[in-house]
Amino acid sequence: MMINSENSGRSAANQKEKEPLKIILAEDDKDDQDIFMEAVNATNVPSDVTTVENGQELIDILKDRTEPKPDIVFIDINMPVKGGKEALAEIKSDQELKDIPAVMLSTSNHQKDIEDTFNSGANLYIQKPNSFASLILILKKVFMLHWTKTLLDPVKKVFFVSDRNISHED
Repeated sequence: MMINSENSGRSAANQKEKEPLKIILAEDDKDDQDIFMEAVNATNVPSDVTTVENGQELIDILKDRTEPKPDIVFIDINMPVKGGKEALAEIKSDQELKDIPAVMLSTSNHQKDIEDTFNSGANLYIQKPNSFASLILILKKVFMLHWTKTLLDPVKKVFFVSDRNISHED
């Protein structure tokens, strides 16, 4: 099941200046989907978010030639049908999809998960924060990294982001 939501917190003038950031969120938890979409809206970044519930739905929508390619995908590691690591590996091994920035989401901060996703080509790994305010700050940082093209060449020392290492002064 896909849900599209366009950030409505922007002016008509701002809408004409910038195309909305096309985001796909692969997340099986409905509450986490809702919180993510509320946090994206709170960043005031013009965006169009599509949600899918597992890695297979993500792959299907990415390979659908009638759908525009997203600017960025956020992928939960633990999902049914096809998990985030498997979906990431499939995306990064596909010539048509490999350049789409992929941000991994997980409650885990296990070194193996971080290493596996980095080695598979993920552009960033975010440990899901404990607070809504931290999620907003993290998303603002991700969007800034996206616009500065930093996500295109991930650096190991800034690959892992959590609410403990994000500056609340950004």
